[in-house]
Order: sequence, then C-alpha cells, then structure tokens
Amino acid sequence: MIKHFWIGLIACMLLPHPVDSAEKKVDFNRDIRPILSRNCFQCHGPDSTHREADLRLDLEQGLKSKSGDESIIRPGHPEQSLLFERITSNDPDLVMPPADSGKSLKPAEIQLLKQWIEAGAPWSKHWAYLKPQATPAPEVKNQSWPVNWIDHFILSRLEQLNLQPAAEADKVTLIRRLSFDLTGLPPTSQEVDQFVKDQKPQAYEKLVDRLLASPHYGERMAMYWLDLVRFADTVGYHGDQDHHISPYRDYVIRAFNENKPFDQFTREQLAGDLLSEPTLQQKIATGYNRMLQTSHEGGVQRKEYLAIYAADRIRNFSGVWMGATMGCCQCHDHKYDPYTIKDFYSLVSFFADIDEDQHLKRGSDRIPTIREPEIFLYSDQEQKQIAEIESNIKTAEQALKKTKDEQEQKQLKQQLDQLKKTRAAIDRSALKTMITVSIQPREIRVLPRGNWLDETGPVVQPAIPEFLGTLKTDNRRLTRLDLANWLSDEDGYGLLTARVMANRFWYLFFGHGIAPVLDDFGGQGGPPHHPELLDQLALKFYQDQWDVKQMVKFIVMSRAYRQSSLETAGQRKRDPFNQMLDRQARFRLPAEMIRDNALAVSGLLVTDVGGPSVKPYQPEGYYRHLNFPKRTYVADTDERQWRRGLYVHWQRQFLHPMLKAFDAPSREECTAQRPRSNTPIAAMTLLNDPTFIEAARKFAEDVLQNGGDSDTEKIRYAFSRATSRAPEEMESEVLIALLNSNRKAYQSKPKEAVALTKAGLAKTNPELNAVELASWTEVTRALLNLNEVVTRN
Repeated sequence: MIKHFWIGLIACMLLPHPVDSAEKKVDFNRDIRPILSRNCFQCHGPDSTHREADLRLDLEQGLKSKSGDESIIRPGHPEQSLLFERITSNDPDLVMPPADSGKSLKPAEIQLLKQWIEAGAPWSKHWAYLKPQATPAPEVKNQSWPVNWIDHFILSRLEQLNLQPAAEADKVTLIRRLSFDLTGLPPTSQEVDQFVKDQKPQAYEKLVDRLLASPHYGERMAMYWLDLVRFADTVGYHGDQDHHISPYRDYVIRAFNENKPFDQFTREQLAGDLLSEPTLQQKIATGYNRMLQTSHEGGVQRKEYLAIYAADRIRNFSGVWMGATMGCCQCHDHKYDPYTIKDFYSLVSFFADIDEDQHLKRGSDRIPTIREPEIFLYSDQEQKQIAEIESNIKTAEQALKKTKDEQEQKQLKQQLDQLKKTRAAIDRSALKTMITVSIQPREIRVLPRGNWLDETGPVVQPAIPEFLGTLKTDNRRLTRLDLANWLSDEDGYGLLTARVMANRFWYLFFGHGIAPVLDDFGGQGGPPHHPELLDQLALKFYQDQWDVKQMVKFIVMSRAYRQSSLETAGQRKRDPFNQMLDRQARFRLPAEMIRDNALAVSGLLVTDVGGPSVKPYQPEGYYRHLNFPKRTYVADTDERQWRRGLYVHWQRQFLHPMLKAFDAPSREECTAQRPRSNTPIAAMTLLNDPTFIEAARKFAEDVLQNGGDSDTEKIRYAFSRATSRAPEEMESEVLIALLNSNRKAYQSKPKEAVALTKAGLAKTNPELNAVELASWTEVTRALLNLNEVVTRN
C-alpha cells in the first residue's frame, strides 16, 4: 500500500503543470506536437536530406503509415503502435530517441502520447499555419469583472481552474504602469495627483488616450521595433564603422505617433522605393533593407558576402514578419518546420534588386562608411541656403561665359570656388541616410549546403514558401512590393502576420507572449497558452485596418491588464509562470527606460523627439580594441548627454556598457524578446555610471530647493518623486539614518563633498552647501537604485 502511494505521488509530480489539470482532453497542437518536435523531428521531420528510415512524423500520413507490417500509430491501440513500442523499449538499440541523440522522453510525455493514441490519435495542422478562427467570447460566472472580451477569455479559463483574478491595482500603480508601457517615462507628481483625485468613471480611459497622444508614445514603440529590425549606428563586421541610418529611427517614431497602419508601415520599409511617386519619408523607410551587418574590409570576397548578406536579410525578414526561423534553411531544409532550402533562396530573390555591391567596390576604413545609395536630409534653413548658393553659382557661371576681362574672370572663378566650398560644407554637416533604390536583379541560385562557391544549384525566381501557396504575377517577375502586400493580404499571409504582431503587443503589456516564443511560431516555439484569445486579437488587428493604437488601447483597457501584480503564495504555487494571467506581470524596465527614468526624476531629461544619435558618458578606453580605423570615444559635452536612451549611439561590437548591463541587444540579429538578468554589474552601473551620479546630484539639488524645510519633508518629497507614492514610516527612518551618516562622513571630508558637487556637465547651484548637497546625493542615489524604481509593476 505504501509502495503504491509513493508511485502515485511521483507520477503526479511528473504530470504537466496543475493549471492545465482542468483540461483533460489531450490536444495535438498543445500537448503532442511539441513532444514530437523536441524529440523526433530532427531525424523524422521536414528535412528530406537527413531524414532517417524514410519516416516523417510531422505529417499525419507519416504518423499513421506502416513500417513493414507494423503501424507507426494504430489509433486507439498504443500497445499495437510501433511508436509507443519504441519510446517505451528497454533495449538501447531500439529505444527512441536513441541514446546518442542527447534526448529522452519524460514519463509524463510518454503518458501523454499514450493518452493521445488511446483517444484515436487525432491530428491537426500546425496552429501557426492555420488562419485565425473567430470564436465567440465565452460565458463567465462573474459578469461584473469583464470590461471587454479579452476578460471573458481570461476569466473563463480561470473559473475552469478554480482560480481567481487579482484585484485591480491601485491608481498610483496604474498610472506608473501605463506611463512606462505607453511612453517609457514615469508620470510626474502632478499627473499622479490629478489621476488619483479624478474619481470619474472615464478617468482611466482619459489617461490612456492622453498617453497614446503623447509624442513619447512613438519613442516607446520604436524601442521595440528597432530591436526587431536590428537597428544600429554601425556596420557590425570587421571595423564596425559608423554608417548613416539615424533618420530611419525617426521615421519609425513618426510612424507610430501618426498611427500609420501596420500594413502600410510594412510596405514602406520593404518596398517604399517601388511605390508610385514615393515620398521622402517612404524613401527613408527603405533604410530597413540596408541595416544588415556589412563588411568594409578591403579584401572582402564579393560572392561570399553577398551570400552572407542574403542570409542575414531572410533571417530578419522571416523573424520580424512571419515569426519563422528561416535562417535554418540557408544550408538545408528546415528540420522542424515545412520550409525548404528552395523557399529560402526564393525569398532571397525578392531582394536581389537591392544594390549591395557599391561598398564592396569601394572598401574603406573611413568613418562614416560609404553605403550608397544614400540621400541628404536638409533642414529648412539648409534648403534655403542651398537654393541661394546654387542660384549664385548659376549666375556666376553665366557671367564667366560672357566676360572677356581676365581680372573679372579671375574674380568670378574665386567666387565660384568659394560658393562650391560653402555648398560642400553644407553636405558635410547635413544628415544622410541609406535608402533602397531598385536595380536590375542579380541571379539567385540555391546554394547547396549554403556554399557560396557551389554554383550547381538551380536558379530560382521570387516566390513565397511553397506550402503557403503561390503568388500570381501576370507573367512578370515578383517584387518586394508583391511580398509586402502578401504579408498583409487576407488571402496571403495577412492573418498570420496579424497573429505574430498581436502576440508581441501582448508581450509588451503583460511581460510575456500568449505564444511563448515571439519570433518562432514553428515546432520549437511552443503553442499559445490562450489560442482562442490570440486568434481573436489577430482578427481584430486585421479587421481594424491594422490600427496599432486601437489594438494597444483595447489591450490596456481590459480588466486583465489592470490587475495587481502582487502575487499570493497560492498563485505562485498553482501558476508560477502566470500563464493563466490571474495577475499582472512585474518585471525590470528595459535598459533605455531605466536611464530615461533616472534622468526624468532628476529633471535632466531632454525630451526633444528625433535627431542624430548621441554619445553619453562611457568608460575611457572602452573602444581600445576597435580598429580600421582606431578611434577614441568622445562623449557629447552639451545637453545631448541627457537625451533618451533610444537615441544613444548603438555600436554593435561595443554596445554602451550601461545598455549592455541591462540586457539591451547588440542588434546583430532580430531580438523579439530581451532577456532579463539580475547581476552585480547592473547594480554597480546604477551606483557608479556618471549619468546616474549626475542624475542623483541634480535630483538632490531639486530636493534641497523644493522639498520643504525639514528632513522628513524632503525625504517624503524625494521618495514620491522617485516612486510616485509616499514613504512608509520605516522607509523614512532608513533614509534619514542614511542621510545623517553621510552628513557626518562628508563633514569630516569636505573636499570630497565639493568634488562630488562640481564633477561632470550637470552644473549645480553654487549657493547650495556642498556637504548638504553631497549628503542628499547619497540619499537620491539610493532612491534611484530601489527595485521599485527600476521595476514595472
């Protein structure tokens, strides 16, 4: 009896997570396909070249085929199914997966496969390639909780599992959450007070609308998009030299602020140059096609790097818009998904009209690099100057043709020379940006095993992946514009694109996607936790004409979004990863927001939108290993120091240490979801990075000048500025003790206090007492290091 008890207990521990216990019916996409994909598809999947035993388990006919006289799967009879026999075998020569594969099935997985076969082995096409299906919002018992149909889907699942949603977050938490989620910046004290006092039912929606209308909304959304498209200020390879691309970032910010429909946003980036009479902004948008890593080494092999660039481009394109890992197909058919090597090079062919040769012909170690085609972006004043100069040049040239007087000719030539120098100087100071200009497409062949030296592969024309259908062309070559239109077409990939993006919007506002892997909806990515909800969001996004702001508002208006992030012990035990969304997520802010928050709280933040990249403080010698050419980092010495993290110069090989410490990506590849680490380096950065020290000092200056008369009043003022709430008694006591200990220390070392108050670009009021300012700076440093200050709750 005791033996059976322990066997039963161990079996229960090995079963899938208890939040799914209410869903007893085994689902192929949710439960079975992931097991097969993890353990079987590498040898028995889509890759025909390396397929073992001519057995394909990713298709129904393969699963239900025969091997000799035995059925791979005999529905209803696991004991008569070869698959079940092999996965339960004790013979090392027969067991699957084989020992040398490094894979093995857990007992709970074997049990699921058995249940599935017993239930008749129902098979279904991969969820990611099925168009979203409309599902009515489910009924719920608690009719008062839902605000919109998102809440019906969430609450219905919770009720099935006997879980309760969390209470609504308090108003201070809500305004901080919304402010960071929609603008990337903290709310001001006045904004918090106004929202807390506003008891009208429309107060929350009014707040949402105000934040969506803020110019900083576009900056916040751009932070995420730039990760996806791997935006950076440098080329990445070899010398990692600067290139001209910052206006593309401003295009993205403007697009989100103007609420450009996502299908148009897609069209302009992939094929803006192919639109009828493209505008300047549409030309700038095509900088997307030029942001891949490039090499400017003199000895670059042209064909090798054209192959490298092509692979980079398709990896990014498929990850950003398709949620697919097509980079796997550069050398062979995909091992887990139905993409082939031919599909890969057919997509490459769409981009064969992009000129990638010019910089290879003009290899250079100069900074910035030459990446033609490029265009100048002149300010209104520069355009006026150019018009005047060119008019004067024309007049002088005409006069030179007419005059016979040698002295006058000499004067006119000097005048022309000076005018041309002035004109060239404007170009040297003007912004430039890389764009796409279509040329005669180069021939694209399938490269066997990805080998750029092997030209035996067939020539391919532009085409979408074969299993997804075909594009009709009227006997003309397909273009990037056709590809962009397919991505938003209901009869093409449009509804699947909408699902990919809906999942990412959810991630931005809940900390994780409904489908767990944001850039891989294939066999290795994992099924969605709420598939019907994800489908409805995708359909809404498409049916709302790709309206991003409308989608964002719909999500943040839901009751699910407004839940508290405080978790109970019961919630943590039953749903540790919050897959069922019985509470909001709590997570550290992205790197740029941590910096922006400190600058905003201190009053240093410069909130201008757009413009060239900036260079804040950085450790001396950090670039010492950068060559071709060697260079020294020179920080900006004006207010550009205090611009938002979005505008910080993005050096791919040597990312700014502050950004790196908080997990910002190098942007060599598409990053759909940043990791969140917790390291001593991050804490040391918050304490010692000069930007944070100066922010703390300016914050302390504000506290001394505006915080009130007593230390208690000042502590309350500083704490509320940093956290948007009043300190508890214990918190005040700890901070006052810190203040007094630092007063004592700096009174004995007044020179250190003076040094702290005078260091850096952020000048402080000379009338303030140095010891007091230094002592309060230590308090504000502590406040800016609080977990609550760098965390989105």
